[in-house]
Amino acid sequence: MFSSETELEDRLARPSPALVADLAEGAGDLVVLGAGGKMGPSLCRLARRGLDAAGRTGDRVYAVSRWSDEKAAAALAADGVEPVPFDLLGDRDLRELPDASDVVFMVGAKFGTSAAPYLAWVVNAVLPAAVARRYAGARIAAFSTGNVYPLVPVASGGCVEDDPTGPVGDYAMSCLGREQVFAHAAATRGTPVTVLRLNYAVDLRYGVLADVGQAVLAGTPIDVTTGHVNVVWQGYANEVALRSLHHASTGVFTLNLTGPETAPVRRLAARFGERLGRPVTITGTEAPAALLNDATRCHALFGYPDVPLGTLVDWQADWLAAGLPTSGKPTKFAVRDGRF
Repeated sequence: MFSSETELEDRLARPSPALVADLAEGAGDLVVLGAGGKMGPSLCRLARRGLDAAGRTGDRVYAVSRWSDEKAAAALAADGVEPVPFDLLGDRDLRELPDASDVVFMVGAKFGTSAAPYLAWVVNAVLPAAVARRYAGARIAAFSTGNVYPLVPVASGGCVEDDPTGPVGDYAMSCLGREQVFAHAAATRGTPVTVLRLNYAVDLRYGVLADVGQAVLAGTPIDVTTGHVNVVWQGYANEVALRSLHHASTGVFTLNLTGPETAPVRRLAARFGERLGRPVTITGTEAPAALLNDATRCHALFGYPDVPLGTLVDWQADWLAAGLPTSGKPTKFAVRDGRF
């Protein structure tokens, strides 16, 4: 059980021996673009601690973001990460950004893009082209999303990396555009690239489990039309992102990034009801298809997530029962028409 955000951040930033071993084989600085988002600060801390444990104390971790939250930037600086205030959509030349041998691209636009689809395309597809030119000589791990796949039968176990994509809506289509822009850089400039199709990260302040748990706590009915989901501990997702840089290639190394379970939303809600002592109201009927990914390739390379689903549910219930902070940013995992 965590009693504070500080304890949670500490747990998220705990490098595994495998990560330290991989980092020990590298050299040079790391730039994290979009480091001010939900996952960015913990990834930067994890990278800093991992590099230090690997003996790479002289290699720097640059956290690039607008940093409108100055306290968050100061907290990272106190942990040895170097915040770089920079508006990636502004008029400044990207050549002003620090050089690096490794880049993690975490920039994305999702919510509000149904009303302003141009934002999705500029952030998710146009900006990556400029980043790919700026860091043509670096290894790049670019976060994408499982939304590039179509909804598939629940019994299928989810899409694998070689399955055809089928994005629905501007958000998903523009994210596939991001992938293709980085693939172009790999093919034309020889930039080694990894693409990470993530769904859905959990860090207790946000995520599918927080969405379901908060609804149960508030007595809000749970719609199970989207009746099955994939989730993964954010610490594992961040570790895989860093370790995946070793697999970046000019052929583009594509990786589904999620947990091994197909989790029934109805069962998650029932478990939260038990843990939180609240009745659960279910509406709707489970659709035969859902957005699901098969991360067998990821688990074969990097092992299973170190925090299993049952533990995540218990942690989430305890976090909510204690009244600890949440982000106020729902995942909207139940959306089926691609409109965010």
